Amino acid sequence: MAKKPGKSAFVFIFITILLSMIGFGVIMPVMPQLIMDVTGEDVSHAAKWGGYLSVVYAIMQFIMMPVIGGLSDRFGRRPVMLSSLAAYSFDFLIMAIAPTIGIILVARILAGAFAATYSTANAYIADISTPEKRAANFGLMGAAFGVGFIIGPGIGGFLGEHFGPRAPFYFVAATGAVNFLFGFFAMPETLLPENRRKFDWRRANALGSFKQFAQYPIMLPIAAVLFFAQLAHWTYPSIWSYYSIEKFGWSEAMIGASLMYMGLLSGLVQGGLTRVAIPRLGERRAALIGMSVTAVAYLCFALADKTWMVFAILTFSAIGGLAQPSLQGIMSRTIPPNAQGELQGAIAALNSLTMVFSPWIMTQMFSAFSSPGEPYSLFGLTVLPEGAPFYFPGAPLVFAFVLEVFALLLLFQAFKRIQRPREEETPMPQVENELEQPAPERP
Repeated sequence: MAKKPGKSAFVFIFITILLSMIGFGVIMPVMPQLIMDVTGEDVSHAAKWGGYLSVVYAIMQFIMMPVIGGLSDRFGRRPVMLSSLAAYSFDFLIMAIAPTIGIILVARILAGAFAATYSTANAYIADISTPEKRAANFGLMGAAFGVGFIIGPGIGGFLGEHFGPRAPFYFVAATGAVNFLFGFFAMPETLLPENRRKFDWRRANALGSFKQFAQYPIMLPIAAVLFFAQLAHWTYPSIWSYYSIEKFGWSEAMIGASLMYMGLLSGLVQGGLTRVAIPRLGERRAALIGMSVTAVAYLCFALADKTWMVFAILTFSAIGGLAQPSLQGIMSRTIPPNAQGELQGAIAALNSLTMVFSPWIMTQMFSAFSSPGEPYSLFGLTVLPEGAPFYFPGAPLVFAFVLEVFALLLLFQAFKRIQRPREEETPMPQVENELEQPAPERP
């Protein structure tokens, strides 16, 4: 290392994660209009392409996260982080000037690959943090993640409204380039040559994380609940922009404002309400309440016909944020302490897998029910030979409601399965005796 990492290195990593999430959110309000501009199609057909773009991005994220993390262990944090950031910025410049949907598709594939820098960023934070400050620094990285998701759609909506749908892509490209220059001077290498390991493709495998669930079968029902709940959840980022344009005629700024409001409420619930509500309600009850609220919200969104209704439902639906941390807490208590890291990796991999399937399903369903009479295929099979029988752009939200209700039913079964082994356990005699003895009085 030429120099020890200082505060500027930490600031660089914070900004990198922040910009990654801003880049994810900034394009959401303008992507429908950009696709319509390059294809000449309406919003229902643009949604199909939006689904393809989301799927290839998610696939590349799923594949490349462990790969890039492994490369950073082999070649060091600095070259991997800087090269990924440079490629990511250049990729957004390509999308900004792309004349065809084919070029945009290739650009999104590359964006998914080069945006998978979270593992390297977290490894760098672990390298430069003392043990007593490591948890706090990881918390700040989580804050960057949340703040980026909140302000990204707002920036994208503002730029798209006033400067056109390509402006947010130029913005991400420019800020990424500036951050690259900052990192070039502020980010020293932290992984010493003697601590580097050979790259192994067998270890750079996201699917390997699922072995964690197989090792602890009692977690499988909760994992199934998370899978179906997350399939439903990705309906929002998949079709929100297209749905709001088709149903309410919203502008880019309005779409961005609604997404900002959604992110802000989510942050308040995750950072505040969960700390108060879950201890009082208990994890099981909080999970059931959160998922029930989420299911009702999907159905209400599908039936809403006025803008004020949407924002009222958004406020109500934020309570659904109680479910995810409650489910994770339940899972974490069913496995030993030395397997907690693998559990979180398995949950992240499961979430990434739902990102691959859900956007494609939801956007294709939206397209079909926004253009009735056209053939609709699912996984290559013609589901509705005559096309959607009626016009109902809220169909994906109703499907999300069905998925959430199914996840709720699975959750009830999971609670029974988790409770049964505990009830069948026979306590050891010495433990019973210890429990029966009164606690000694304190002097």
